[in-house]
Amino acid sequence: MILRFSIPYFTAWGQRLVVCGSEPSLGNWNLDQALGLHFDPAVGTWSQEITLPDAASGTVTYKYVLLNQQDGSQQWEWGPNRTIDYQSGQYQRILLHDFWRAPAEPENELFTAAFTEALMRRPTPAPAEAATAGVTSSNAVRFQLAAPRVPSGCQVCVLGSDAALGAWDAKQALVLSDADYPTWHADVTLAQPDRIALYKYGIWDPATQTMVQMETGEDRVLPPSEEEHTLRVRADENFRYTSGHWRGAGVALPVFALRSQQGLGVGEFPDLKLLVDWAVRTNLQLVQVLPINDTTATHTWVDSYPYAAISVFALHPQYLNLDAVAELQDSADRAELDRLREELNAKDFVDYEPVMNAKWTFIRKLYQQEKKRFLADPAFKAFLQEQHSWLVPYAAFSALRDRFGTADFQQWPLEFRAPHDLESLTAQTQPDFDEFGVHFFTQFHLDKQLLDAVNYGRERGVVLKGDLPIGIYRHSVDAWTQPELYHMDRQAGAPPDDFSTTGQNWRFPTYNWERMAEDDYAWWKQRMGHLARYFDALRIDHILGFFRIWEMPGNSVEGLLGHFAPALPLHRDEIERRLGWFDYGRLCMPYIRWHMLQDIFHDQAQSVFDEYMDDAGYGAIQLKPHVASQRQIEAYIDEKIAREPHSADHYKWLRTGLYQLVNEVLFLPAGNDYYHPRITLNKTYSFRELDGDEARRRLYDDIYIDFFYGRNEEFWREQGLIKLPPVRYATNMLICGEDLGMVPASVPGVMKQLGILGLNIQRMPSDPKVEFGHPDAAPYLSVVSPGSHDMSTLRGWWEEDRQKTQHFFENTLGHWGEQAPYYCEPWVAREIVAQHLHSPAMWAIFPLQDLLALSSELRRENPQDEQINVPANPQHFWKYRLHLSLEDLNRATDFNHELQELMAARSRSLL
Repeated sequence: MILRFSIPYFTAWGQRLVVCGSEPSLGNWNLDQALGLHFDPAVGTWSQEITLPDAASGTVTYKYVLLNQQDGSQQWEWGPNRTIDYQSGQYQRILLHDFWRAPAEPENELFTAAFTEALMRRPTPAPAEAATAGVTSSNAVRFQLAAPRVPSGCQVCVLGSDAALGAWDAKQALVLSDADYPTWHADVTLAQPDRIALYKYGIWDPATQTMVQMETGEDRVLPPSEEEHTLRVRADENFRYTSGHWRGAGVALPVFALRSQQGLGVGEFPDLKLLVDWAVRTNLQLVQVLPINDTTATHTWVDSYPYAAISVFALHPQYLNLDAVAELQDSADRAELDRLREELNAKDFVDYEPVMNAKWTFIRKLYQQEKKRFLADPAFKAFLQEQHSWLVPYAAFSALRDRFGTADFQQWPLEFRAPHDLESLTAQTQPDFDEFGVHFFTQFHLDKQLLDAVNYGRERGVVLKGDLPIGIYRHSVDAWTQPELYHMDRQAGAPPDDFSTTGQNWRFPTYNWERMAEDDYAWWKQRMGHLARYFDALRIDHILGFFRIWEMPGNSVEGLLGHFAPALPLHRDEIERRLGWFDYGRLCMPYIRWHMLQDIFHDQAQSVFDEYMDDAGYGAIQLKPHVASQRQIEAYIDEKIAREPHSADHYKWLRTGLYQLVNEVLFLPAGNDYYHPRITLNKTYSFRELDGDEARRRLYDDIYIDFFYGRNEEFWREQGLIKLPPVRYATNMLICGEDLGMVPASVPGVMKQLGILGLNIQRMPSDPKVEFGHPDAAPYLSVVSPGSHDMSTLRGWWEEDRQKTQHFFENTLGHWGEQAPYYCEPWVAREIVAQHLHSPAMWAIFPLQDLLALSSELRRENPQDEQINVPANPQHFWKYRLHLSLEDLNRATDFNHELQELMAARSRSLL
């Protein structure tokens, strides 16, 4: 059996193509031993052949690789390994006519699970043998096209000049098999193989037996061949659609915010089915949610924060629908559950603590009621075996958290501060097994209910998009079981931005990337694989963290004393050379003077000085040792608030001022006489009161601008290309990155190279020279949205700043010279939504609140009640809840029809 490789490709000087694959003659996937191809300049084709071993049948997998002898680089073609099956005696030669699959092409993202598992899902693939029905001799052609973008009810066909291809009669087109979707193929014997065959691909509707679309462009060409006992495989790429790029629209809402008649004061996984139904009614193709992992650390409302999960694998018990688990057998329990459902569902917000108390009360009752059947259930046994690596540690951690009254495992008895023999601890034979068993029970049913909702969406062509938090919670199963993967003495957050002028401190430990690299990022791959169990698309929160994270020392509360990690800090000698001097005390210690205390604390300056500060001489002031750091100040003030709760507002005001004093530094020590410039140092008293003229202050600006916008750019690009690929390619999910904030110049290029969609928020343009972004300027591989869960909604934002609103109304919406309405009227919201739908971006995704703004009947009365999170407030209570039920939303016929027409008019949801 001869296997011949052939691929058209015009290389540059010093480049050559090779084939690497599963056969010894292809190097057994060792690139150094790959098969070199020969170039024929007459036809622009690289080719070479190998002889396959004598065998009844076999499979060869391979890929093309572009080698550059000038710089030693290696570029593998994009996509999965190519595969060719062969059988002895069927053909003597297989001729592979391939085409190079270029990386970083927009169409590549159509091969992700969002399209292949949901949007274009194939419910019943054709049997494989159907692909060979057209072979009538030993000389055959295999037409093969990689094309995921085919509606579920349609197929790909090929129409051409040869009689076997219909002789250009569309009714006689050759229909291809989807047995290997997203690759379509069919083998056929041409009527006139000795002639050139011209052909094109089309979309076939089997219900009407008609071609509903033929690709554009010139005819494809199949050269003639009279070789006997030969299979020619024409592996084509890129169906040329008449409608241009595929574009879709979606809705975003946290699961906890869903409201249904069957819920218990909070959204639950079965409610996603109702949201999917509404999406189908309104021509939306995607439902986006916030993180859904278990955050139960304190059993208080503080656990409402969805980005502080105690496990990156376990699901939150609040999303469990109790009725779907089993019916309570005790009539009094059923009556009490009905009473609580009516009481909690009547509230206009998620009352987290009463909701969770009710959930856990009835979860434990159901566990005891169903325990015997549950432990004997083969489905549970399979779940336990499959999810064992995270499920057992999670159950152990959760039970110990409740036993010892805290999730901070450093406060547990010494023998439990690190996990030991968890199999024995959680064994069913243990007398205290129920402490652990209830968590096995809960996770099993959560998984079951979520998978049911996910499959419901997939069957209806709706993608479920999840959210990957950038950090892990400090008191979590992950930190307990694998502390070596994290820097537990450091904190992650974000530098100052539009959300918070003092930066954000999430208090998460930062990642130990060097340690993670030692096992090829196994933890990340497991985490992504688990998310792919539920989601076909994923938002990566703060994707900038894969390039560099904002890292603060453990004694910081605010984010201003952080620095980017990793980064290339400045040595003292370099600072001294560029500034002409260096004084550690003046540049690196808090700069505090009496007039500053008067500015900050006004008439209380003296009393604040007396309690918190000492005279350091020569007009300098220093904080007392017991309040020298923000964390010490936090603890000290918290004690005062606990003793005098009636004075809490005063002490919080005082605390903010003291924090400001700690921030009055210009450089942050990085060890070994290296330093980071403090972020926004030019806004400090310390900077304004430097000795010298304006020219001298510009020296600091030069250092600052170079450090944050030049010095580290290439370094950060390399970091992104090291850390992101293992995460990006761990699954086949469509990946979208939240890339807002202080974005390094290298980020967009790396994301494009890896096929990761960016995020474009109109109110936070990536171009600092413009006030508002325009959806029309967004690239195809991106998501456009008028806002996010970290912002006020459209209606809320409209009322925040009249001057900004007027600028937006005139310059972005095009109402030149007109007075903007005081409120965001439905017609204004419609214009903004329509503007986003018209964008060239692959996805336009809207917070549900912003879509409801189109209806004066359905929108909430007070837009200030619609905001989900306030990033500037680290103690924010995440309690937002949709004000109308999903049942009512599905029955809003006029509104749903309006949205449906809006999507169609802006060419969203087209083929």
